[in-house]
Amino acid sequence: MAIELTLGETLSAERPTTPWAAVACLSLLTFLLVGLEFMPVSLLTPIAHDLAISEGQAGQAITVSGFFAVITSLFGNALLTRLDRKTVVLLYTAVLVASSLAVALAPSFVVFLVGRALVGISIGGFWSLSTAILARLASGPDLPKAIALLQGGTAFALVLAAPLGSFLGGLIGWRGTFLITVAVGLAALVWQLAALPKMPATAAVSVRSIFGLLRNRTFAIGMAATSLAFIGQNSLSIYLRPFLESVTHVELNLLSIMLLGLGLGGLAGTSVVGFVLRRHLAALLVGLPSVLAILALLLIALGPFVAVTAALLVLWGFFTTPIPVAWNTWMTRVIPDDLEAAGGLQIALIQLAIAGGASAGGALFDIAGWWSAFLLAAVLLAGSALLAAAASPRT
Repeated sequence: MAIELTLGETLSAERPTTPWAAVACLSLLTFLLVGLEFMPVSLLTPIAHDLAISEGQAGQAITVSGFFAVITSLFGNALLTRLDRKTVVLLYTAVLVASSLAVALAPSFVVFLVGRALVGISIGGFWSLSTAILARLASGPDLPKAIALLQGGTAFALVLAAPLGSFLGGLIGWRGTFLITVAVGLAALVWQLAALPKMPATAAVSVRSIFGLLRNRTFAIGMAATSLAFIGQNSLSIYLRPFLESVTHVELNLLSIMLLGLGLGGLAGTSVVGFVLRRHLAALLVGLPSVLAILALLLIALGPFVAVTAALLVLWGFFTTPIPVAWNTWMTRVIPDDLEAAGGLQIALIQLAIAGGASAGGALFDIAGWWSAFLLAAVLLAGSALLAAAASPRT
């Protein structure tokens, strides 16, 4: 994340040459982390059928991973504060491999959820350290490029995870799909062993200092707006496959194409947002969730129409992906001297919001029908836009 650029320039001054292989292997890890976090979205139907549960219950897999990501992002650094950061990255990658193996071989829903808990530990743990690690790896002038490369893994995961998961699920089954990620995770582990240098532990941000930031009223409102945005978008996004199958009535190949369009829209949104953030940050903070609220209502009204729904999904991806980029930029303007603590709190809140969106959307999906989860998304995103207006920087 770019929010710790100044810290990176200071810490990386001691390293004149950036080890790009090390940065690239971390980018592969982010690809795996984000892909595995959201892969169940494209596999809800076969997972639910195989484990004899409802699609709403299968969606709780996102809830479990999000919960454990929150706990790890807040407390993981304190527990592992004396370990070399290379060792910590290797540990989280090994946990990720164990997660994929547990999910792929799960004989029951309980074991499946245990596997999802493990992926949450990896997500929260690595993301809470990622920017600090990059700041130590990259030399000052190279740090922006290193951050872009790391985020490239996230962007490609958002593009490929859902359609690739859907395609592989139809080809080799959802269990075979997760077994493939075991092999990729082992390859990432070997690459890290070879490429990452030793990084002795440094002082960690305390939990007390993280929550102390909420005494800043503007920051607290901004975090609330961020949370509502992620709860809203995930209460809809996580249940897109059953929506497309039961409402839009698309078959597997077309489903994969539509999910690919969603991902490509997100990649385009991330590419464009950097050009407008500097001068139009306040407009983006309010405008992004406002547009998404409208798109959620349009999906409710126009869901049976395939072409229109496909176009709306591309727009959904385009306007959802820039949200964390916009809020990270906002933090650099509101609390420029406390970015490490703010970043840790933001990660915890985002993961909690993802879990909340999956839980609330799943409950409504099962009780009242798909449309209720989409309506909840519209309401929460509208609330995020209102709070964003109060938190937007005036200068």
